[in-house]
Amino acid sequence: MEPLLGAKIGCLFALLALTLVCGLIPICFKWFQTEAAGGRHRRVLSLLGCISAGVFLGAGFMHMTAEALEEIESEIQKFTMQNRTGSEGNCSGAANSAHTDYPYGELIISLGFFLVFLLESLALHCCPGADGGCKVQEEVGGAHALGLHSHGPLPSPSPRPFRALILLLSLSFHSVFEGLAVGLQTTVAATLQLCLAVLAHKGLVVFGVGLRLVHTGTGSRWAVFSIVSLALMSPLGLALGLAVAGGASSGGQGLAQAVLEGMAAGTFLYVTFLEILPKELAGPETPLVKWGCVTAGFAFMAFIALWA
Repeated sequence: MEPLLGAKIGCLFALLALTLVCGLIPICFKWFQTEAAGGRHRRVLSLLGCISAGVFLGAGFMHMTAEALEEIESEIQKFTMQNRTGSEGNCSGAANSAHTDYPYGELIISLGFFLVFLLESLALHCCPGADGGCKVQEEVGGAHALGLHSHGPLPSPSPRPFRALILLLSLSFHSVFEGLAVGLQTTVAATLQLCLAVLAHKGLVVFGVGLRLVHTGTGSRWAVFSIVSLALMSPLGLALGLAVAGGASSGGQGLAQAVLEGMAAGTFLYVTFLEILPKELAGPETPLVKWGCVTAGFAFMAFIALWA
């Protein structure tokens, strides 16, 4: 077996094992379940949820969005240069330069955000009250019974199963592209370096996904199935990278991959800002403590971004 192929196969199993272990820990251990928690235990779980919210925020901005913007800009520049070589005259060159200055990456990420917004709005319009307003009323009543209070108006019911599915899909797309990048490396050193960078932040993100599934009351079988499916995405991308490593990819394929990654980043930001952060910040803990936990999670992901 060639050293490069052996390194990529080792990275494949490392990505699979880390994702499974980190994602299944919150699901398999009852300590992470909020239903049976009380007092200090519930407070610790709430603060852990705030840290995971900061991790998601950091992953969205420092990893998914940054990588998507870089890939989209690179592919658009390649596409522009190809058109420029086939065009004639200075006017065409000036027009291409103007098109390059347009923020296409930000536009594609925003389209992903608004696409999920549209799908969720259509779901609420077609099935009003499907999420169950009674559940929200029960939670509010329980909060008043415990003597808790909230600042500002109560949030409207949100289709959490739909948003959980969107979160898993966006992370799955991103995981496939991460594995694809590892599989396309041409040296052992570059393969190991990129794989370590992916492992550095993937463990925390997948742990946050498992914790999110537990806190939203997802059934154990569905939660395990979701984590296993997510764990298979990076090895799948790496296998695809191995399959196409010897072939030449066209510019259209690279641009399509960059657009999909940008859309995935937009959907991830949507779920982060409209589902994860509001739920965690609505807890009874003091605002400064919640701010510190969210900031700590974000700072850790920003620190990892120095190498990832």
